[in-house]
Amino acid sequence: MELFICSTCGVQYQQSEQPPSECIICNEERQYVNPSGQKWTTLKEMRADDFYNTIKEDEPNLYSIHTQPDFAISQTAYLVQGEGFNLLWDCITYLDNASIEAVKQLGGIDAIALSHPHYYSSQVAWAETFNVPIYIHEDDKEWVTRTSSHIHFWSGEKLELSKGLTLHHLGGHFKGGAVLHWADGSQSKGVLLTGDVIQVVADRSWVSFMYSYPNLIPLPASVVSRIADNVKDLKFNRLYNAFHRVVQENASQAVQRSAERYIKAIQGELFTT
Repeated sequence: MELFICSTCGVQYQQSEQPPSECIICNEERQYVNPSGQKWTTLKEMRADDFYNTIKEDEPNLYSIHTQPDFAISQTAYLVQGEGFNLLWDCITYLDNASIEAVKQLGGIDAIALSHPHYYSSQVAWAETFNVPIYIHEDDKEWVTRTSSHIHFWSGEKLELSKGLTLHHLGGHFKGGAVLHWADGSQSKGVLLTGDVIQVVADRSWVSFMYSYPNLIPLPASVVSRIADNVKDLKFNRLYNAFHRVVQENASQAVQRSAERYIKAIQGELFTT
C-alpha cells in the first residue's frame, strides 16, 4: 500500500495498492494532464531522487519553504510566526527529516491553512508529522484527495486562526479560494498571502486574476470586482503569491488598480481597435 502522488500537480492520494486511474485535480480544466501521460510518485521515491527543501527568511517572522529541484507546480509554502502561533500557509509535497528539524527549530507548526486545491499536496503528511489541524474552506471539500481527521472545513467569509492571522474567503480561482491576512507583517503595515487567488505578475507593482493560469481562462469582471471589494478594507502593504513573487509596497492599492485595469481589459475598454 502506497500514498501515491501526482507528479504533475504534486497532490497526495489515499493509500492504495495501485496508483489511481486519474488525478481529479489535473483532469479538470484549471489544471492539465501531462502530455506524456499521467505519472505517479511517492515521498519514498522523491527522497531517493535527492529532492530537498530550502527555508529562507523573507522578512521578520516569515519564512518561505520551497522544494529543489522544482517539483510539480513548484509553489512556495510560508511559515508565518504569529504571537505564540506558527501557521503554515499553503503546502508543498516534499517532506523529509531535514525539513522537519528545520521547522522545529523555528518553533514548529500550530496549524496549516490552504488557499485552494492546487496546493493541497501532501498536507495530511505535514499535519500528521506536526499533529496540527488543516483549515480548508468548505466550498472546496470535493477536491480533497486524502481524507483525515486533521482536516477542518471552515465556512463563511472569514476565520481568525490566531490574533493577527485571519483567513478571508474570496472565491474566484476556486469556489473556496482563500487568502491569509497577517496584520503584523511588513512592520505592522500588514501582509496579504494569496497563493494565486490573487496573482503577482511579472511587473511586481501589479496583480491579476484567472480561473485557470496554465490554460489561460479568465475570470468574469463581476468576480474580479467582488474580490477587490472584499479586500479593500484590509490593511496590507505587502503581498506574497505562491511563487515567491512579491508586491513590496502599497500592495492594497496595487490590487485595486489592477482590478480596475483587468475589468477594463475584459470589457474591451483598453483597446482602440
